[in-house]
Amino acid sequence: MWLRPIPSSIRRRRFGIFSFLEMIDEIKPSKSIDAIRIIVVIDSSIWSCLFYIVWIILFINVLIGVCIVIYLNEKINQNIMRKYDEVLDAVLDDIKPDKEEKEKVNKRIHSFLEKLNKGLKDANAVLGGSGAKGTWLRGAHDADVFVQFNYEKYKGKSDELSDILEKHLNKKFDGVKRLHGSRDYFQIEKKGFVFEVVPVLKIAKAEKAVNITDVSPLHAKWVRKHKKYADDIRLMKKFCKAHRIYGAESYINGFSGYICEILVIHYKGFVNLLRAAPKWKDEEIIDTEKHYRNRLEVKMGINKSKQQGPLLLVDPVQKNRNAAAALSKENYDMFRKSAHKFLKEPDKESFEEKSIGVEELKENYHGKKVITVEASPLKGKKDVVGSKLVKVLEHIKRKMKKAGFEIIDTVWEWDGKAVFYIVLKDEKLREFEIKEGPPAKIKKHADKFKKIYEGKTFVKDGKLYAKVKRKYRKAESFLRNVLRDGYVKERVKGIRIS
Repeated sequence: MWLRPIPSSIRRRRFGIFSFLEMIDEIKPSKSIDAIRIIVVIDSSIWSCLFYIVWIILFINVLIGVCIVIYLNEKINQNIMRKYDEVLDAVLDDIKPDKEEKEKVNKRIHSFLEKLNKGLKDANAVLGGSGAKGTWLRGAHDADVFVQFNYEKYKGKSDELSDILEKHLNKKFDGVKRLHGSRDYFQIEKKGFVFEVVPVLKIAKAEKAVNITDVSPLHAKWVRKHKKYADDIRLMKKFCKAHRIYGAESYINGFSGYICEILVIHYKGFVNLLRAAPKWKDEEIIDTEKHYRNRLEVKMGINKSKQQGPLLLVDPVQKNRNAAAALSKENYDMFRKSAHKFLKEPDKESFEEKSIGVEELKENYHGKKVITVEASPLKGKKDVVGSKLVKVLEHIKRKMKKAGFEIIDTVWEWDGKAVFYIVLKDEKLREFEIKEGPPAKIKKHADKFKKIYEGKTFVKDGKLYAKVKRKYRKAESFLRNVLRDGYVKERVKGIRIS
């Protein structure tokens, strides 16, 4: 039986809930099947409308939920930022030079430069370092001064600059010390304030540099273009100092002042830098001025020997140089870890430089044995003396590990005298140790091993071993013997277990 089609006027109103009477009027009740079809149309209209109503309600609920989440996140972020601001403002109050200190230091520097420049031919002395950049910390008692020699006149006499400058300095100042560097520089102390005077060629571009020190004034010029980050840079420097990772010297291998400045400027602030650091890879590449288009170009453009560290930081003013070449993996990881910790629990203590203590180390390492070694350093340039102290500590670690002592951690500090703290897993070793030998079937080597450890050898899984009584079981007894080494005595004036 064929069904009559639904009138077009009804089809147009099939989704209307209140059109029932109109629909009845328009349909002629000629057959019972038409009545059934009317009911189907009405039922379909009701369910369709209900579906849309439910969908709209769900959509509104989801929208409200999203808005609530966004609002709560915003409030949480505001509270976190408020906490950061409170802590960082308090730190800045402590580390930022006040007006009186600035005036006093600037007056002292101006007086020094005026005296130095008087009678100086074909050269001009200018302030450099953090003083020129405006990023120095309160209580600083030193300043870098660059004596810029005329490039055209002295570019062929780069090796003579230190000698030329030395003659002039000796005429002007007392107690001038000459220190060795890539180009020798000078140290002059006046009333507790130390000036480091560095001879350089005056250049406008890094490509013209004859010596690496010639580029240093360009660093200051680049940083000065980003003055608004001066306080953030101060925070970064203080943060690194507090965690003992500040300084590019060979005995520290940490974050230099210039690294701190580049990183803060790159991430547009100290907090942004801390947020980025935990996400850094084990081989992070940062190119602030976008000298290169991709990682491959960076790798090709920078000397391979300067890519061994964890951070490849393209120097903004010298694109073929890695500004972080001296940064160690240990200090890199320490910064990432410390940044993550501060973001979770912002506090002022993260910026406080504290002296290390035995009790604190014992607490941190759950009562493990801590041996304290005091060393009197030799006299000389701080970087050289510091390197010798590091070598002594590394020598001690190597010897102790070879003897079977497991070292959990070593920490050291140097302020006049050097103090090494060695944290051990066990204070005392077992009476006997097992020495591993060659395979038993290799007769020549096996016979030699048996001769050395006569009566003490045994075979296990086809390999020779020897059970030998230890000469030293206690860590301190063994360490006293190590400290008598000629290697140690050559690098320190005196050393002892305290």
